[in-house]
Amino acid sequence: MKQHDIGASVDSLLARSASLPSPAERARLRRAGGFTQAEFAEALGVHRVQVARWESGRAEPRPPHKQEYARLLQGLAAKHPAPEPDPVAG
Repeated sequence: MKQHDIGASVDSLLARSASLPSPAERARLRRAGGFTQAEFAEALGVHRVQVARWESGRAEPRPPHKQEYARLLQGLAAKHPAPEPDPVAG
């Protein structure tokens, strides 16, 4: 197998295994970044309705969109971490 073929194979596996946060967290991260569903859709090359489905849990992204969506969300998560639970309210 050529070196280029190996890299493509590894990229393919990584794309299939990209982990995504819960649908609600996906929406939270998008809003925390100040983005609309339409902006995400345009960046990912999908329709806005598809982003809405991913955020509602009615659908899950598939490669190649899944890998790029996960990367986008990971970048936002680094800038906008989830709030810590209130230990008093627990």
